[in-house]
Amino acid sequence: MLVFIININKNMTDLEIARNAQICDIKEIAQKLNIDEKDIELYGKYKAKITDDVYKKIENKPDGKLILVTAISPTPLGEGKTTMSIAIADGLSKIGEKAILALREPSLGPVFGVKGGATGGGKAQVAPMEDINLHFTGDIHAITSANNLLSAMIDNHIYHGNNLQIKTVTWKRCVDLNDRQLRVIETGLSKENKIVPREDGFDISVASEIMAILCLSENIEDLKRRLGNIVIGYNIEEKPIYAKQLKAEGAMAVLLKDAIKPNLIQTLEHTPCIMHGGPFANIAHGCNSIIATKLALKLADYTITEAGFGADLGAEKFLNIKCRKANITPDIIVCVATIKALKYHGGAKKELLKEENLEALQIGMENLYRHIDNLKNKFGINVIVALNKFNTDTKREIEYLTQQLNKRGIKISLVESWEKGSEGAIDIAKKLVELTENEKRKLKYTYDLKDSIREKIEKVAKNIYGAEGIEIDEKAKEKIEKFESMGYKELPICIAKTQYSFSDNPQLLEIKEPFKIHVQDVILKSGAEFIVIITGKIMTMPGLPKEPAAEHINIDENGKIVGIF
Repeated sequence: MLVFIININKNMTDLEIARNAQICDIKEIAQKLNIDEKDIELYGKYKAKITDDVYKKIENKPDGKLILVTAISPTPLGEGKTTMSIAIADGLSKIGEKAILALREPSLGPVFGVKGGATGGGKAQVAPMEDINLHFTGDIHAITSANNLLSAMIDNHIYHGNNLQIKTVTWKRCVDLNDRQLRVIETGLSKENKIVPREDGFDISVASEIMAILCLSENIEDLKRRLGNIVIGYNIEEKPIYAKQLKAEGAMAVLLKDAIKPNLIQTLEHTPCIMHGGPFANIAHGCNSIIATKLALKLADYTITEAGFGADLGAEKFLNIKCRKANITPDIIVCVATIKALKYHGGAKKELLKEENLEALQIGMENLYRHIDNLKNKFGINVIVALNKFNTDTKREIEYLTQQLNKRGIKISLVESWEKGSEGAIDIAKKLVELTENEKRKLKYTYDLKDSIREKIEKVAKNIYGAEGIEIDEKAKEKIEKFESMGYKELPICIAKTQYSFSDNPQLLEIKEPFKIHVQDVILKSGAEFIVIITGKIMTMPGLPKEPAAEHINIDENGKIVGIF
């Protein structure tokens, strides 16, 4: 019998809490899932890769229930979606249900930037925390290497005669760090014979098409096919050049042969977690891998997965892109909210968020209502609100929020897992079991794949964001026409938009006036099989804040890491 005891105080960091926990050998976690030891590849004592043989053995088993965790529009520090996902999984395990997590991997960009790590918080964490937030099992490094190998092969082909007559290169290099200096660069400036200088740029690795391909591939063969279908640029006749014409897909697949295998870890309470893939949701599709989700559905009765940022971003892409591709549908959606975030959306200043303010709370709840309406009425999936409790929340604020949601027939659960672990998630666990027991749901997509690219953008903008319409720059219009003429009209769209607002303006928190979505660029991801729509001033290479988290991360005289949060 496992006994779970972690004594914490409010001054302890997440890293200190994680270190005080007693986590199991990963082989014990595999046994919980009836995975044979020979079907995992160990990465130390607490991490492992799951081999292809596991899914083959259980592919005829019925799927368990799928719980999608999303949130209201986030504030700059996030609202605790990962913490909530972990809490729900631990809560379900606590009441005797067989549960598993299917999460994304953290990117080094936020770890060293402003948001911090992505392993949960307090008693609701996955472990080993430092490993996961840093190099983990090397998946993102493998993606970075595969991406940049393709870049090297493109420029090498041009150097050695350019038989494919490449005129324009659209493929960018990538690095898994926030570095605004790399957004636009000049390459090939050594003045060596035959080297052709050109303008280039970097994306952050989690925005690379390779990341999307890894997360949407069904197996290694599908991965290789998609890699070969990447459009890297255009020739002198404006016809697309594919990675397979450079014979690059085989070597790229070799670099990704281990990265495509899902990672097995655990929560601090020993609930199994499959963590695999890590695309951002504001500049990519924001969901973990199809392989991991489908495997989890076979291994447990309840799979809890997360879609990045607010429901207008990660959940929209989860439902319109991932669910369509994987042929899956959530049984219920959990929408995470915090009192502080609701007051922030209601106009309260950051320095006053800890003070009671029912007026700001009331105004900010409009953001929550809009997300719920989208999920429940536009997509057709039942919703429960999970209130991630902070010690600054007052009794009156919690009661007011609960009363207002109850008046609208919306279920809510107060979750206190940061401090209490699974004990703080028993209520939501019981409600989720009840709500999914006889749930009949049919997912309604926002657009039909046969719609034109413009129609798809308009439908998401109007129906999900609440915009009155869209405005498309001339350059973007030309690209849309080009991609449709190339035969890519029926691909789904992946809209890159700010996470802070339903609009494409991050400053517009309280939307009172009609607005339009401004399409600045359109990028074909033919390997991932979707089209990225760049809106507003969104960028695929973030920058560091004035005081990045990296300034506080260090290693002490005993070799212990400090400063990760």
